[in-house]
Amino acid sequence: MANATSPFGLIGRHEMYSGPYNSGVRLYSVPASDATAIFPGDLVTEVGTSQFINGQTFADVKQSATGDVFTGVCVGVLPVSRDTLPYRAASTQAVIFVEDNPNAVFEIRQVAGGTPLTANDIGLNANVVVGSGSTYTGLSGMALDNATEATTNTLDLKIVGMVNRADNDPGSAVGTGADSSSFLVRINRHRYANQIAGV
Repeated sequence: MANATSPFGLIGRHEMYSGPYNSGVRLYSVPASDATAIFPGDLVTEVGTSQFINGQTFADVKQSATGDVFTGVCVGVLPVSRDTLPYRAASTQAVIFVEDNPNAVFEIRQVAGGTPLTANDIGLNANVVVGSGSTYTGLSGMALDNATEATTNTLDLKIVGMVNRADNDPGSAVGTGADSSSFLVRINRHRYANQIAGV
């Protein structure tokens, strides 16, 4: 069966080094001046400012671009009413939940089309493609770029495995991938890992 082709961003699956995944998240803010919507599954990046909201302070983040240093992945929006959207709408002040653990491993679907990534690409790095999230499903439009895999240490994500699940077709052989298959990745350019400059 062919893989679904719609992206869903990054979904937390487990900790690196075989540890359990407990969805340890922190709260960050997105100011109303930010005109880009943020969806669960989107990579986010700190911008160097903060907000003071209801007596608490929150560091500001924005939706990441390819090549950014990433703070983590948005996993939800703090509701303020029963009508709160499942994503942070553009130009709206919001507090969001971010999985900012540098040891977290995420599932991500590679972009549809092009030359599919294969099991032999595990261990390489690759960039993320930033797409528009869905206001219908509330999911991210980010996907793994299957045209950038390389040993280059400055690429966005590190491929650590393939998703071994019945709904993910990995291809016919380790060197022959399948369109839109899903991989496990770790953030390679993480704000809270290694020798990364401050914001």
